[in-house]
Amino acid sequence: MGLLSFLIGGSKKHDRIREALLAGAKIIDVRTPSEFKMGHAKGAVNIPLGKLTHETAQLQKETQPVILCCRSGARAGNAASVLQSAGIQSINAGAWQTVSKLQ
Repeated sequence: MGLLSFLIGGSKKHDRIREALLAGAKIIDVRTPSEFKMGHAKGAVNIPLGKLTHETAQLQKETQPVILCCRSGARAGNAASVLQSAGIQSINAGAWQTVSKLQ
């Protein structure tokens, strides 16, 4: 494991993502619809970051964890904060390609 992975928890983060996928996690891609159309993780649902707060009530009813992804991880990080403040278990997976590789 490289220094950067160690500092940001790369290996542990990947383990958490794999575990969540095995537990049936919902994958939410928070990019724009046009970005989503260019490519996304298998089974991902597109809920742009600006519309995520409108979906929290529905997500609170669901029991599985949520994996969040975007282009680089910045929007997914914001989305994770929104969901966690609503009591929804979520993981910022970073780029959608990371989720694809771990599936």
